[in-house]
Amino acid sequence: MATNSLNLLLLLLITLHCTTTTTLAQAPAPAPSGPTNVTKILEKAGQFTTLIRLMKVTQLGDQINTQLNNSNQGMTIFAPTDNAFSSLKPGTLNSLSDQQKVSLLQFHVVPTYLTNSQLQTVSNPLRTQAGDTASNKFPLNVTTSGNQVNVSTGVTDTTVSNSIYTDGTLAVYQVDQVLLPMSLFGPSAPAPAPEPLKKKKSGVDDDAPAAGDGGASADASGGVVFNGNLGGLAVGVVGMVAMFFL
Repeated sequence: MATNSLNLLLLLLITLHCTTTTTLAQAPAPAPSGPTNVTKILEKAGQFTTLIRLMKVTQLGDQINTQLNNSNQGMTIFAPTDNAFSSLKPGTLNSLSDQQKVSLLQFHVVPTYLTNSQLQTVSNPLRTQAGDTASNKFPLNVTTSGNQVNVSTGVTDTTVSNSIYTDGTLAVYQVDQVLLPMSLFGPSAPAPAPEPLKKKKSGVDDDAPAAGDGGASADASGGVVFNGNLGGLAVGVVGMVAMFFL
């Protein structure tokens, strides 16, 4: 009897062990969270083909991924749609140098993670990766009207139309216009006024009487020199005086 009880106990333990092993084997392991990839996020969202292409050409996408995966600072990206790029004047992007294209994209990246509520209370102007926030450089101002978030650059006025992605480190917001910075697209500074033309000096004084003119002129010593036309008059006067005494 004792032997039968022991056998039943062993059988029960073996059954429980096999059931537990089978259950654990069937449970999927949690997928490891891979490194953040901003271009893949945009590809998944759709309608950002032009932005993705520019990020790859300028290598800014790789730089953003490196920064996100190697720091805890966070980042906010304002992502223009393909329609936003299509609405630009023809040739706008082609007219930019490689460095200007980098600056244009950097102007859409804020090196701080900002939630939607933080966008409503942020201090202006926002500093982007493009740098200088002076009024004629790269100022970016974010304001709110009710639940609407407005973005202004001094050249472009648009709104945040959608939140594409947020994970506590990266926030990507859709905008329906390309954010054009003052530094690249603002009114040109007025050209400096031309300097007044200086009067050229010549060998002849314009105000000096021409040779052969009547009248007197001053010699170098300050005395008066009569011109040749007065010589005859002087001779006549002398002759009249001589006749008077004769």
